[in-house]
Amino acid sequence: MNKRIRIDFVSDISCPWCVIGLKSLEQALQRVGEAVAADMHFQPFELNPRMGAAGEDIADYLMKKYGSTAEQFERNRETLRARGAALGFDFQMSKRDRVYNTFDAHRMLHWAELEGRQQALKHALFAAYFCAGKNPSDHEALIEIAAEVGLDRARARQILTSGEFAKEVRQRERFYLEQGIHAVPALILNERYLVQGAQPVDVVERTIRQIAASGSAI
Repeated sequence: MNKRIRIDFVSDISCPWCVIGLKSLEQALQRVGEAVAADMHFQPFELNPRMGAAGEDIADYLMKKYGSTAEQFERNRETLRARGAALGFDFQMSKRDRVYNTFDAHRMLHWAELEGRQQALKHALFAAYFCAGKNPSDHEALIEIAAEVGLDRARARQILTSGEFAKEVRQRERFYLEQGIHAVPALILNERYLVQGAQPVDVVERTIRQIAASGSAI
């Protein structure tokens, strides 16, 4: 009989390391196979909660926030490209030149969880931003992305224009901040075990197997 494990994946749409973390998690679960049944939930975290609607040039933003030089910026991009390629994700760095506010994307993800499409939408949002350079704060773009994974266009528009699920997303964001999550990705297993950062597949697999073997699964 397989063990059920709840997995809360705390992340932001604009975080490239969150793409790496998710791909590592999914490949680790594939390796574990039928031994574990994962109950996946994607939780909101905003790297840039005060970002304006127009966004900001990504190089300027990173240099101001982290003090990165142009050379460090390029090295980091190359590292991301290599890590992504090894996991089957093709970062198109030349198409992603701005950082945007992601709050509305998180509202869409909250809705998608209720509709059973959350993981599909998460992947579609990552691909739209990191591969196609789309703006994840643009409502029309979000509606199109939602429709791509089978969500209703009219309902998506209604949610975006009404501010629906804003309270719920804010509550979840506050909860994880209060739990000490201040960097993403953060992988929480069974609401007790934390795996911080974009860990290699082997590390994630080993952690999942240890939890399942210890009897700590659901």
